[in-house]
Amino acid sequence: MRRPDDLAQTGFDLAPDATLVLADRVILRANRRVQAVFGWLPAELEGQSIRMLYPGQTDFALIGERARRAMLADPVYSDERFMRRKDGQVVWMEAHGQALDPADPQKLAVWSYRPARVAAAGPADSMTAAERRIAGYLVNGFTSKEIAQSLGCSPRTIEAHRANMIRKMGVRNSFDLVSRLLAASEG
Repeated sequence: MRRPDDLAQTGFDLAPDATLVLADRVILRANRRVQAVFGWLPAELEGQSIRMLYPGQTDFALIGERARRAMLADPVYSDERFMRRKDGQVVWMEAHGQALDPADPQKLAVWSYRPARVAAAGPADSMTAAERRIAGYLVNGFTSKEIAQSLGCSPRTIEAHRANMIRKMGVRNSFDLVSRLLAASEG
């Protein structure tokens, strides 16, 4: 029979989601699944900043701060976000985190990641690639200014894309747009 320590290590290594143990946003441990999800070997990630898994510095800063604030209220946090694979491909991921020190959520935390499900066919299919990318930020609660910072464009450009999405999706306003996008992702 295996010792409990061996079982815990096996459970971590073979977890079905890419799982990371972070200390102050530095990867202490990575399980085997990170290779399938992110393209990195666990040893390549260990000792590195989680920043390397984000598309840009703005995403890293904004999402990190949003998660930190949320985890001060509840040590368990989940969202969807863009992440970057080793090959540079940006993918939409489900993220789930558990702070081990509720007073300082980034001091030590466990995070798991899996590719988010692709939305079912529907009105969202008529969106351009830029609109789909912006839609991902909208459902994650980003403002036009934050999206513009992440994408390196002006807030007015984001507003123009948002207006086009509202028209294409046949909704009345931004709230309805986000509701429709979230409903489509659950389908």
